[in-house]
Amino acid sequence: MAVTADILTRIKPSATIAIAQKARKLKAEGFDVIGLGTGEPDFDTPDHIKLAAIDAIVRGENKYTAVSGIIELREAICTKFKRDNNLNYIPDQIIVGSGGKQILFNAFMATLNRGDEVIVPTPYWVSYPEMVFLCGGECVYVKASVENNFKIKPEELADAITPKTKWFIFNSPSNPSGAAYSYYELKALIDVLVNHPHVWVLTDEIYEHLVFGEFRLFSPAELEPKLYDRTLTMNGVSKAYAMTGWRIGYAGGPRELIKAMDLIQGQQTSNSNTIAQWAAVEALNGPQDLVEERRKIFEERRDLVVSMLNQATGIRCPKPDGAFYVFPSCSGLIGKKTRSGKIISTEEDFVTALLEEEGVAVVQGSSFGLELHFRISYASSTELLASACKRIQRFCQNLV
Repeated sequence: MAVTADILTRIKPSATIAIAQKARKLKAEGFDVIGLGTGEPDFDTPDHIKLAAIDAIVRGENKYTAVSGIIELREAICTKFKRDNNLNYIPDQIIVGSGGKQILFNAFMATLNRGDEVIVPTPYWVSYPEMVFLCGGECVYVKASVENNFKIKPEELADAITPKTKWFIFNSPSNPSGAAYSYYELKALIDVLVNHPHVWVLTDEIYEHLVFGEFRLFSPAELEPKLYDRTLTMNGVSKAYAMTGWRIGYAGGPRELIKAMDLIQGQQTSNSNTIAQWAAVEALNGPQDLVEERRKIFEERRDLVVSMLNQATGIRCPKPDGAFYVFPSCSGLIGKKTRSGKIISTEEDFVTALLEEEGVAVVQGSSFGLELHFRISYASSTELLASACKRIQRFCQNLV
């Protein structure tokens, strides 16, 4: 008798976690590896946030809290949504989870029935489809082309909607492409959604503060009040405040949905880490100057990586508006051979050979639903990024 559940046959391991583990293993074995696979800022958590956590420990803030989070954090989240997104929520409309993944999983678990459809633009973050499958849903993929800067068009969204559609996942800026929707691009999608009142919107805004140039980000429920009662706006402190390991994600949405998610979480983990919650209060309410300073550094890194990759033979790298990823095409290298005689037939072949011959770890595009591409995270030092890009240039130049 099989021990594992049948549902596990529908899901795959996280490719980003797998490549990070492989890079760490090679480093431990003494190989010179530059890992560009993980979406984790190389900066440290700001000192004032760490001190807030220490203060919470000293005060004895080490007990269970409400499942949805301490009232001080939910109030801080309400303030943040109003300040940054012009969205009005009250604490009863807020839930705090152990990272953004738990928030998303709770939402799907609380709403999806077997056969319900979730529209997922491609390329997508690796965990979206697996979460949908685990919760009994089906994914309907809408391919965003590189010609449209990895953004879907309103007619493509409209064509994907059926009577079975439950959710539309909207991720801007995007992981893995860094694509971000302008006011007019988002408004065009919203106009479609308004005409389909059975479709809910799950907007993942975890990279909200990482947009570049003159770009301004908008939230769906901010632009269209008619979507407010069927939108879950998800965010967290991991990217903007370099708090990935603190595991605090949060969301605002209709009371009924938040209550259902609270019920699910109450039987999963109960509250997220109490000390981390107090640290998140300080992150949201405290000084925000470091967020802007680091955003500028990420922008400089983006410009460096895009420039150097576009100088590599056979690589085409669009310039994204946000996040800390680029999603280049390696289609110009398909069919070529490495120094060791291996043929590059897929982007996975490219990624594998790049790691083996030059010690640069990136993630294959098929893991994000789009082949012949690969993802690079530029959440590393400028020196490491420049070195990695030189290795990529050398690797591509040596292909025959």
